[in-house]
Amino acid sequence: MKIGTPTEVEVGENRVAMTPDSARQLQKLGYDCAIQAGAGEKAGFSDATYQEAGVEVIEGADALWAACDIVAKVRIPTDAEMGLLRSDLTLISFFNPGGNEEGLEKAKDSGANVIAMEMVPRISRAQKMDALSSMANIAGYRAVIEAGNNFGRFFTGQVTAAGKVPPAKVLVVGAGVAGLAAIGTSTSLGAITLAFDVRPEVAEQVESMGAEFVYLDFEEEQQDGAATGGYASVQSEEFRNAQLAKFRELAPEVDIVITTALIPNREAPELWTEDMVAAMKPGSVIVDLAAEKGGNCKLTKADEKIVTDNGVTIIGYTDFPSRMAAQSSTLYATNIRHMMADLTPEKDGQINHDMEDDVIRGATVTHEGAITFPPPPPKVQAIAAKPKEVVPELTPEEKRAQEVAAFKAQTKQQVTLLGVGAALILAVGLVAPASFMQHFIVFVLSVFVGFQVIWNVSHSLHTPLMAVTNAISSIIILGALMQIGSGGGFLVVLLAAISVFFAGINIFGGFLVTRRMLAMFQKS
Repeated sequence: MKIGTPTEVEVGENRVAMTPDSARQLQKLGYDCAIQAGAGEKAGFSDATYQEAGVEVIEGADALWAACDIVAKVRIPTDAEMGLLRSDLTLISFFNPGGNEEGLEKAKDSGANVIAMEMVPRISRAQKMDALSSMANIAGYRAVIEAGNNFGRFFTGQVTAAGKVPPAKVLVVGAGVAGLAAIGTSTSLGAITLAFDVRPEVAEQVESMGAEFVYLDFEEEQQDGAATGGYASVQSEEFRNAQLAKFRELAPEVDIVITTALIPNREAPELWTEDMVAAMKPGSVIVDLAAEKGGNCKLTKADEKIVTDNGVTIIGYTDFPSRMAAQSSTLYATNIRHMMADLTPEKDGQINHDMEDDVIRGATVTHEGAITFPPPPPKVQAIAAKPKEVVPELTPEEKRAQEVAAFKAQTKQQVTLLGVGAALILAVGLVAPASFMQHFIVFVLSVFVGFQVIWNVSHSLHTPLMAVTNAISSIIILGALMQIGSGGGFLVVLLAAISVFFAGINIFGGFLVTRRMLAMFQKS
């Protein structure tokens, strides 16, 4: 079978669904590959590069669609492209089945099998095919770059001979894939980064990336704000009011706002109101990644950049991934290639459209002349977070009773251990010579002192385990050095020297390993 990619006809679309590298991988699955002449030019892939990869270059879209059994593209097919569908064709593309009823009907009537890339289930096994996440990652990164291009200052703070430059303060609204990409880019550029999301469980992810999570003083925020598929759910009016109040508080402080909040098949929620824009400092920038669905900012205009009367730049571009066409095409083509690998388990160049497979079934919107959207829930569900156990609050009297009971139990255990130890020492003393008991008492005291010394070593930049092993090695070295100077004979000195050698290897090796571990996290 032959898989082909046409030129994207949408104005301003620079991406392509097949790259020379992905074509080589598809050929390993047994497929012949074809591409429309000039389809990859805007993404930096020439026809000659495709030909070197063994891809057939075909002139004209009609000829390519007619010659191929599978067509992979990026954008939702136009009416003209829908007219090229046929019963023996499989189309893999973004399709927007939730808002494209007419397209679904046309695809059903044609008999073509259509796989919508945005419908890939968000389960672990399907992450390699998650084109939405691939494109959102690029959009989040590019949003920060666009903001920096329109921001008149450094992101990072600087102290120079000419004066001190404060760092920029960036607020990212929505900590999904795009939001996390924006957070990572912003922090890496040195900005003070704040982030907000209705899902409190993402706070740890945000903070692990060096940003500060914005919490609301609102009880509902502690509830699960996630909907099916990892998206944020619609929140109550009270929560929304608390959220807007927090944003109004932050508006005069932040220099850059990047909004990413979207709910599938809904208009984007309005999160940054006109009065918030008016409260921002001149020169501030808003990048609205939800512009295609109406925007999170009240003043956003899709595909435009505007400057308000108070000097705030609002960017509403809807083609952020296309502005990084080479990177976007590479990632999207890889998603397509992984989808084809699942469709071709035998690697024989023949599609096995297994509707029992969770991923294939979830992404298929028309199959053999029938509309299969919406899909059933996947059989393999994401693991839900374990609900927190509700512990009843104790009265002061009950708490005191618990503390007393715990203290008594601990005291009883200690007395028992001391009694057993004393009995053992007494039993040994009855049969052992006096010299043995002297050495034995020194040994016991040494163990106790050594234990206290070792476990009180602060691990600082080491791991706790490395701190303990270094402390043990240090005690070994001290003991061995004492034996070397004791003059106890050649064998004693030799064994002590060997102990110093190996303990030294452990200590210095530990420091070298620690240094290498820390170097992995340092910026080059």
